[in-house]
Amino acid sequence: MTTTNQSWGGRFNQPTDEFVKIFGASVFFDKILAPYDIAGSIAHATMLCEVGLLTDEEKSQIIDGLNTILADIEADRFEWSIDLEDVHMNIEARLVNMIGNAGKKLHTGRSRNDQVATDIRLYLRNQVDDINNEIKRLQSALLDLAEQEVDTILPGFTHLQAAQPISFGHHMMAYFEMLSRDAERLIDCRKRLNSMPLGSAALAGTTYPINRTRTAELLGFERICNNSLDGVSDRDFAIEFLNAASIIMMHLSRFSEELILWSSAQFDFIELPDSFCTGSSIMPQKKNPDVPELVRGKTGRVYGHLTSLLTIMKSQPLAYNKDNQEDKEPLFDTVNTLKACLRVFADMVPTIETKRNNMYNAAKKGYTTATDLADYLVKKGLPFRDAHEVVGKSVAYGIQKQKDLSELSLKELQAFNADIENDVFDILSLEGSLNARNHLGGTAPNQVKQAINNARKALK
Repeated sequence: MTTTNQSWGGRFNQPTDEFVKIFGASVFFDKILAPYDIAGSIAHATMLCEVGLLTDEEKSQIIDGLNTILADIEADRFEWSIDLEDVHMNIEARLVNMIGNAGKKLHTGRSRNDQVATDIRLYLRNQVDDINNEIKRLQSALLDLAEQEVDTILPGFTHLQAAQPISFGHHMMAYFEMLSRDAERLIDCRKRLNSMPLGSAALAGTTYPINRTRTAELLGFERICNNSLDGVSDRDFAIEFLNAASIIMMHLSRFSEELILWSSAQFDFIELPDSFCTGSSIMPQKKNPDVPELVRGKTGRVYGHLTSLLTIMKSQPLAYNKDNQEDKEPLFDTVNTLKACLRVFADMVPTIETKRNNMYNAAKKGYTTATDLADYLVKKGLPFRDAHEVVGKSVAYGIQKQKDLSELSLKELQAFNADIENDVFDILSLEGSLNARNHLGGTAPNQVKQAINNARKALK
């Protein structure tokens, strides 16, 4: 009788079709889980020995064998077999080949279903920590840039129209705050993914006297999955991570868009170094901001992975289904993409060169201190809606005369409201506008400095 994979082929009379082997195998991509699979197996073997299901000698053989296999994998000496389908069976088969019957006992009380669910959680827990470290590195770079540019003035935009003057440092701190929430989301996600499914077995638990609390302790899990069906079948923790990753990429994409605009000849607010740009094959003058463009493009890739995993899970009945093999590639690619984007941004931000005069001159266009004039009139006792109308007429006059509000004479301004006095020019300057917003969260330079100091303390 011809059989198939020795781990499950006992009831089969025909070999697996060769294309089906390739179609169903996951070892091409899930071998990345090998260190986590081995860590889970070592903890499982330790627990099995403590409850009397393995002897001390068998446990030692298993652990020594697994460590040898891990060393071979890390040295790229391990031969992966598609016939063994996945990372789990490749490692187990090699272990049995090395130590014999003791290796066959390792699978006691567990299934590939709870094994892979455990591996993914261990992997993702580690990756979340690495990603948060990259977020902190980027935040640190933003703080340095913000501190350097506290007094640099540029136009703040709404609807991509010049709105009010702001500090460039204040603008950078906006992205710092976004990334702080991103880090919080990942920390929160980590709490939920740090639950151990091992011991759920295929779907119903096991008849062996296992000690799941001990295994969780050995693997650093904070809690145990309370329901075996849920433990092996749900991937909401991965979906939650992909959602958090998508939000991070959205923030990086917004930042990318601004860097692309600011580095264009039309804005000319910043200069990106040559090492983060490329040229054109036909236009010799071009200097293209490829890094932010790529990050902006990769955002759609991560969004797609989130949609993919949501779709994979949406119609699955309990418990485990082979559909879940499709959870890994979107997850792995998201991790790699996100880490790369954060890394390149953390490397690029310290190299940004600001063109302060260009920013300042741009902030003088578009009547960006108009709101300050309205606020000035309100403080003189005029209702805001009336003040809004007065300033609107002043701006219309300025457009006609091709003058900024700060360039109008006192006599011209008083034609719109007699209460305007000479002190109005203090608030119509860009510096005056910034300094007037002297409250928590405002763009006044001393407030930006305090925000940076607070952020440095929080980051430590």
